Amino acid sequence: MHYEGNIIRPPSEANSIILQVTVGCSHNKCSFCGAYKGELFRIKEDAVVDADLDFAASYCKRQNKVFLADGDALIIPHARLVALLGKIRKKLPWVRRIRLYGNAKSILTKTPAQLRELKNLGLDRVYLGIESGYDTVLKDIKKGVTAARMTKAGKLVKDAGLFLSVTVLLGIGGRNHWREHAMETGRVLSSISPHQIAALTLMLIPGTSLYDQEKLGKFELPDQIEILHELSLMVENIDVSRGQFQANHASNYLPINCRLPRDKQKILTMIDEALAGQISLRPDFLRAL
Repeated sequence: MHYEGNIIRPPSEANSIILQVTVGCSHNKCSFCGAYKGELFRIKEDAVVDADLDFAASYCKRQNKVFLADGDALIIPHARLVALLGKIRKKLPWVRRIRLYGNAKSILTKTPAQLRELKNLGLDRVYLGIESGYDTVLKDIKKGVTAARMTKAGKLVKDAGLFLSVTVLLGIGGRNHWREHAMETGRVLSSISPHQIAALTLMLIPGTSLYDQEKLGKFELPDQIEILHELSLMVENIDVSRGQFQANHASNYLPINCRLPRDKQKILTMIDEALAGQISLRPDFLRAL
């Protein structure tokens, strides 16, 4: 398989065929993200992707999922994406599910009919990084989109019948905006009601602008206890019809894997017990991205 740069995929795609169809991220301006710094975004040539599909056809017959890397494969023009999914169906007929990252901007370039067409061709899941539902934080981290646009994009994915997995980032509001970040993110999640919510915890990466801001005293990273209070407030403000809530990523202090709304009180109780010292937290040296 032909890979360039950093290949980033969700933890749940560990056993998928990783087919890199773009290099880098189409936005690549978020102040906290160092995954694609210095990488010029581009769509890979069809001949390169075709060769990878031929390789997968010979050597990946035990894997029935495909993840389209890198950071925003949904930005590929619709006709070209339709052709790609058609090739996957033809060359890898045993594949049942195709997943990808899609940011709000790329999602909103698609019409409802186009998203449904992609679903009919095998696309079944879109991963959307919301990070925050608070516009001030979104502006500060240079996300390039408002909470309203995030909400619209999330609903568009769901209305097309696709599984929507949303990522939010604990600590991204710093000590100045943690409360507003928690409450407004909870409200945006409630409005979208995604199938899966994944809460990660911010880890500052050298070389990013947010890391530099912290070193200059312009951003204060919340500590473990403050992160737990933020998580509790966020969960309190989430009201979804049904979905998974996971904070079990390696970056998190308190691993959580529950369902909402069924386990909402269970989550809040776990957080209270952790705050009281009854549940051990993951130490910083064991945390990772």
